[in-house]
Amino acid sequence: MNSPKVFSIALVCFLVISCKTDDSPGPIPSPAAKPNILLIIADDMGLDATPGFSEGSVKPSMPNLEALMSTGVSFRNFWSAPVCSPTRATILTGRYGVKTGVVGVGDEISTSETSIQKYLDNNTDRAYSHAVIGKWHLSSSATNPTAMGVGYYAGLLNGGVPSYTNWQFTENGSSAVTNEYSTTKFTDLAIDWVAQQDQPWFLWLAHNAPHTPFHLPPSSLHHQGDLPSDEASITANPLPYYMAAIEAMDTETGRLLSSLSEEDRANTIIIFIGDNGTPNQVAQAPYSRQTAKGSLYQGGVNVPMVISGNGVTRNGVFESALVNSTDLFATIADIAGTGSSQIQDSHSIKDILTSSGQTIREIAYSEVAENNVTGYAIRNSTYKLIVFEDGTREFYNLIQDPYESDDLLDNTLSTVETSNLTQLQAQALDIRG
Repeated sequence: MNSPKVFSIALVCFLVISCKTDDSPGPIPSPAAKPNILLIIADDMGLDATPGFSEGSVKPSMPNLEALMSTGVSFRNFWSAPVCSPTRATILTGRYGVKTGVVGVGDEISTSETSIQKYLDNNTDRAYSHAVIGKWHLSSSATNPTAMGVGYYAGLLNGGVPSYTNWQFTENGSSAVTNEYSTTKFTDLAIDWVAQQDQPWFLWLAHNAPHTPFHLPPSSLHHQGDLPSDEASITANPLPYYMAAIEAMDTETGRLLSSLSEEDRANTIIIFIGDNGTPNQVAQAPYSRQTAKGSLYQGGVNVPMVISGNGVTRNGVFESALVNSTDLFATIADIAGTGSSQIQDSHSIKDILTSSGQTIREIAYSEVAENNVTGYAIRNSTYKLIVFEDGTREFYNLIQDPYESDDLLDNTLSTVETSNLTQLQAQALDIRG
């Protein structure tokens, strides 16, 4: 009864098959998409101001960062420089400051350095579009970012602003004063730039928040309640205003992530870091004014990093491996598919995102040259050595004394301690030439 229908279907199938020769191409598989890479830098945000870490008793409300932490890896032992410019230079070049000459605030990066953007261009056949939006703080020249190979730059050239709603905005080599709240302005620029991209992208989004001046952000962006906005109140108790600036940054981070299409969001890896420790006016225990931002102590150099998104299979974990800010260079290059896992002073931590128990580097290193402190610090898994410009040294066991209250050099060293001190001195000498 159904045989004519069956015959017709069979005939159609035969004709379709017979029209296709052996040389006819089958379906063409689309190549695996390179992941988008979003690097978000918070300015002056230490562990004591970061949710999820034990340091500090007052924490900001950061639902967007906490969502990234729950689906990614949070790093306990990520080391930056103690101040802004040197950290940014290490990320940009993958080299320690002693080699680039950027060891203090205001030091300028040489355009002869190979930036991560140039490296991606040269090693991915320009597969990535890239931009730096926000705080640069590596040169006062409006053309410096693009001279370093950055595809698009817009933001704040200097280290800080007189006001978050009255500052010098630079784009396309020209500058003008803007009254837009800087955190919102940078987010708007990021959303607009990403929307224009038709290839994989690498976005370096560097907020100046929560750097001073302490202030009251727009009420829709923070969760600190009805704070007075007068300068006397802010000066008397800056901590809630500092927290409000962090919360505003997190709110705008959520807006940026929500602006991505579902496909783009699934194909984006997000790296969030603080560039150095918390300002001393708002530092919380176990840190003090003397061991926070600008210092070589843990409160100055041990800062938050969270990585989540595409390719990250470890969810909600805290990782204890040693990581340097220099390592972001090789990590970004590795994620972008360059095949490079070690470049200059940079080691890729890509494997840590999928597997525990990885040892990427044996030591972490940091340095600074400022009016109040000049010197360097180096650590291994247990011990930390600080050497100041005048030759003064301090030596700590960070496992037993994580916040550096007991200088081992005040007493006779054990054989193990002496061996570690000697080794750290030799490793520092190797780095510093």
